Amino acid sequence: MKLQIVHHPAYTAEIPKHHRFPMMKYAGIARWLKQNDSSGGTYNFHEPEAVSQQALLRVHSRDYTQQVLSCSVPDAVEREIGFPMTESVAYRAQCATGGSLLTAMLALEYGVACNTAGGSHHARTTQGAGFCVFNDVAVAVRAVQAQRMARRVLIIDLDVHQGDGTADIFAHDESVFTFSLHSEKNYPVRKKPSTLDVPLTDGMEDEEYLAILETMLKRVLMSFKADLVFFNAGVDPHRDDRLGRLALSDEGLRKREDLVFRLVRNEGLPLASVLGGGYSHNIGQLVNRHALLFQVAANYL
Repeated sequence: MKLQIVHHPAYTAEIPKHHRFPMMKYAGIARWLKQNDSSGGTYNFHEPEAVSQQALLRVHSRDYTQQVLSCSVPDAVEREIGFPMTESVAYRAQCATGGSLLTAMLALEYGVACNTAGGSHHARTTQGAGFCVFNDVAVAVRAVQAQRMARRVLIIDLDVHQGDGTADIFAHDESVFTFSLHSEKNYPVRKKPSTLDVPLTDGMEDEEYLAILETMLKRVLMSFKADLVFFNAGVDPHRDDRLGRLALSDEGLRKREDLVFRLVRNEGLPLASVLGGGYSHNIGQLVNRHALLFQVAANYL
């Protein structure tokens, strides 16, 4: 069986040339996957549709949704997001969100699926923030619940930054469990309580990180019976990441991905993965870190 991968060319939006967000990593990941599957036997690519307004409104306010779609986001919110709110950026957000929804549907059908974007976990109901326009995972969760494809959803967020937007959206919803393992002193300054938050000290390395993750994830899987699992596989806990404060190695990231897939798939649960954060001036190194997710996922079909 091939690994189901969701990708859209629009994931690479047009932003100023010297912007600090590494937008070119999305095209780089798709290129890496195709170059490393020359026989065409490992990966099966799907191109998502832009998410519908109806799906967005299950999570985001009508005012904010319309502001994004019409590229009329207030200046203060645009600054919090960190992107110029152009048609290209707005369309990227719609496609990435549609991509996470398609990834969830493919995971429910095939057991495992990966989006080459997604993980915009700082976006809240009324606005975006931290390079996040729409909260793609939250929109996808609400869509599969509305279609009765899944009722209880576990979100494993291993991006180095706490998933404050996702935590806030599902704060009073017992059908969604939000688990965030993140750098305690990193962005955002004002964190929102997840179902389970595990803040980590600066400079934590592979062995301690993996031991904590294994203990806590086993506990979560035992206590919360999910129909679907989302995994935010941000690589910004890497020791060389510009915006991280942890110290994982490449091998630590690979072991992290393998641990998540092994524990979740051993429970027989469908697993939908999204890319999450990763910030480096060296796009080649960054792509190689993100590619670990897909290499590991292909072993758990």
